[in-house]
Amino acid sequence: MRIMLRKGITLHQGTFTAVIAPEQVILSALNDNPDIGRFLTLFVCGNYSRLLTRFRQASPNIELRRPFTADQLLTAIKEAGHTVIIIEHDPTLFDGAERLLAPIAAALREAGREALVILYAPAMDRPFGTLARQADRLIEIMPSDEPGYRQPYQGTRPYRHDAAAPAQKTLEVF
Repeated sequence: MRIMLRKGITLHQGTFTAVIAPEQVILSALNDNPDIGRFLTLFVCGNYSRLLTRFRQASPNIELRRPFTADQLLTAIKEAGHTVIIIEHDPTLFDGAERLLAPIAAALREAGREALVILYAPAMDRPFGTLARQADRLIEIMPSDEPGYRQPYQGTRPYRHDAAAPAQKTLEVF
């Protein structure tokens, strides 16, 4: 089982990957992948889901769980026997339950040995960072309208002058 987030960024079974990306990136990766419905898939979201109403996959192989506490999240992860486990991070689950961050991170890592485990958040926060430390990979995809985003290299060559630029020095041959 593979899920392609973007060209060149593929998630594989047997890994636990933490993903920070715009909602549309993860929705496209999930909705445009026909294999999601073929494999046993667990979608876990907490109190507030940004993705659930726009997740278009419909299959008897997709199970939804909505834990409302960190204890319920830990139980859902430990009981999962799915090929794909997608967890939409909800920081409100950890209000007053910070003690469960380490056990949940360990459970995600353990589940990632057999399944494709994706922990998704649109932005980094303290609980997500703690969970992501146990991930095999952390992938961050910035939206193109963010400040500091640079357009990809266009592949055009700038015009070269025959002489070196005034700020450059050339090495002399001895």
